[in-house]
Amino acid sequence: MTAPTWLLLAAAGAVALADWVAVWRRPSRSETVLKPLTLVLLVAAAVSLDPTSGDQRAWFVVALALSLAGDVFLLPKPDLFVLGLASFLLAHVAYVIGLWQLEPDSGPQLLVVLALAPVAVRVVGAVRRREPDLTVPVVVYIAVIAAMVASALRHAEAVGVAGALLFATSDSILALDRFDRHRRWMPTAVMVTYHLAQALLVLSLVR
Repeated sequence: MTAPTWLLLAAAGAVALADWVAVWRRPSRSETVLKPLTLVLLVAAAVSLDPTSGDQRAWFVVALALSLAGDVFLLPKPDLFVLGLASFLLAHVAYVIGLWQLEPDSGPQLLVVLALAPVAVRVVGAVRRREPDLTVPVVVYIAVIAAMVASALRHAEAVGVAGALLFATSDSILALDRFDRHRRWMPTAVMVTYHLAQALLVLSLVR
């Protein structure tokens, strides 16, 4: 890992921490800057490091850029949820393609993905009650993020697996917060798990 990469990751961590505080203290105008800036720094970190696979790094950068777009769409004002959902759906697809650039290893893909099923069932049920028009897009989204987790498990690489699982956790909390029942801690938990997930996926580019 190069010195510029470490500096960019440290900067991303500092900005992310400030964003978590801003989210907890909502409403906060600083969130509109801190949230996307964290991803900008992570994109720069991914570009600056020396990856195991250049092709994987390219797809991860695409995923990070799409995540950045999703972050902007999901800012409190305006809340463009459908566009945000589409951006993150494509980001997960890019991560899946990136994860498949490396040779597979053994991993309990099916077991772990099935462990996520109860949350998926709860989310789909909540969506059908609250916003039934979004049921199909949400089901597709859940299938794609499950594919991302399975793809990470396919390589049995701890850092990438942790990143994928944290991403799934972040999306699950976000969905429950929006469609099921809001709790005070949920928006902050979404951002903490999301930023840690993205940082770990960037770090997984270096073996």
